Amino acid sequence: MTGDFRFGVNMVVPDTRAAWVEKCRRVEDLGYDVLSAADHLGMAPPFPALVLAGEVTSRVKLNTFVLNTPFYNPVLLARDVTGTDQFTGGRLELGLGAGYVKEEFEAAGMPFPSGRERVDHLERTIAELKRLYADPEHKPAPVRPGGPPLLLAGRGDRILTLAAEHADIIGFTGTAKTPDGAALVPATAEDIEERVRFVRSKLGDRTAEFNLLVHFVHIADDRKAALSQFEDTFQGLLTAAQLAELPTVLAGTPAEVAEQLHAHRERFGLTYYTVLEHNMDQFAPVLEALR
Repeated sequence: MTGDFRFGVNMVVPDTRAAWVEKCRRVEDLGYDVLSAADHLGMAPPFPALVLAGEVTSRVKLNTFVLNTPFYNPVLLARDVTGTDQFTGGRLELGLGAGYVKEEFEAAGMPFPSGRERVDHLERTIAELKRLYADPEHKPAPVRPGGPPLLLAGRGDRILTLAAEHADIIGFTGTAKTPDGAALVPATAEDIEERVRFVRSKLGDRTAEFNLLVHFVHIADDRKAALSQFEDTFQGLLTAAQLAELPTVLAGTPAEVAEQLHAHRERFGLTYYTVLEHNMDQFAPVLEALR
């Protein structure tokens, strides 16, 4: 952990065994806390990828970020989860989501359930995993009696309510509300703040770690120019001033980004950030700045 924060890398590029091993070792060598495997068609299969990562690293936690839960039978998923937990020596963090990419369901020859149906399946899966973790006859057994730490990620009221009830880690997507199955668009800082307030209202006496996927990183000497470049990327959806407030857009020198992270912790309660694989090298100096 870097100060009061944790940082992860979401691995999204499938590769040869040798290249995957090299990348996993680099994640650890750069000082990240968590190595994650995404769950999309065309990417590495999450559980084998994490087992291999566990074999060639010693410190980082290993996370599914996040599973498209409607693709999985809960009982079969429990076997993969507890087996991976055993094979990685208890370093697994299980990230679950409700799934959102309609085209992936179509490519798999599966119907695309409604949002309600997908969250229903997620809720049943959580209950079944908990039941099997607690069953002394279930093999493989989880390393911890209650199973690996659970991360639930999403933006809707129902999935965030589930997260407030069950998750050790709550993942905020940083995206705005869109029609089901439509392309994702970035949320404003006010949108993210509202989602955080909603979760806090549901947590009650529970505590949870707050995670965010960082969509854009630009480590540069000129923060203003970097934000202007992102303004072009967003094609007028957000102004440079709005981008400057966003925790999903980190730009500037390592010291400036470290300052942004402290400000976001105060405003949003975010202490666990995940960057995409292609940003892990340029973001690494921020870890040094925080130390």
